[in-house]
Amino acid sequence: MNREIHQWFSPRLNKNMEIAMYGHFGFALLLLPTAAADYLEYERFHLIGALEPYIDAGKVKVFSINSINSEAWLNNRMHPRHKAIRHQQFNAYVENEVVPFIRTHTSENTSIITSGASLGALHAANLFFRRPDLIQGTIAMSGVYDLTSYTKGYYDEDVYFNSPCHYLPNLNDEHLLYLLRKSGHIHILSGSGDYEDPEASRNLAGILSSKGIGHDLDVWGPDMRHDWPTWRAMLPYVIDQKF
Repeated sequence: MNREIHQWFSPRLNKNMEIAMYGHFGFALLLLPTAAADYLEYERFHLIGALEPYIDAGKVKVFSINSINSEAWLNNRMHPRHKAIRHQQFNAYVENEVVPFIRTHTSENTSIITSGASLGALHAANLFFRRPDLIQGTIAMSGVYDLTSYTKGYYDEDVYFNSPCHYLPNLNDEHLLYLLRKSGHIHILSGSGDYEDPEASRNLAGILSSKGIGHDLDVWGPDMRHDWPTWRAMLPYVIDQKF
């Protein structure tokens, strides 16, 4: 399996940001880390290994980036307003730096699908729902899609526009709705075991249905807990069955 590590200084985040790239061909899978983890998290926890057959077969090319969660919603020493600003800077980094990087290493016509688990699922889904002109779908695993779950009571316009359960019900932009409806790759998964919140996935699915946005909702059984064995099963399954 081809593996490359790239990095550059991000002017939007004012720091060096790494990205791991796996494979040569296929649609682009952009992985968002869980919690305060880094760009090698999915490799350390063997999810990249679980995807290796699909990477080697040229079905998917994986890009895994760093999070800045410890500099935003997970940093209890920051003022909430500054957390929101940092979150927006991260969105700008992905949209204006990561997406062009992926295009350079694939093609202008290659689909980009975001994915992540836990807090990474919220980021993955949010990036797609905000910019379906740049990103073509999402595979969100074990997420909670209400950003206020992480904001400790803080709420402003930036929280609203990064919380899918808040802005999607009010989305009336016909062009964005058209792009979301034609995606064909909105996959929302959750387990029903320890520390999972399948109702969060059902709630997001209900909002999407109310807007006429097609999606797959897949709630797995009580043996699937909020942990890496669940995600190592889910992501290869979706790639095998849905792509």
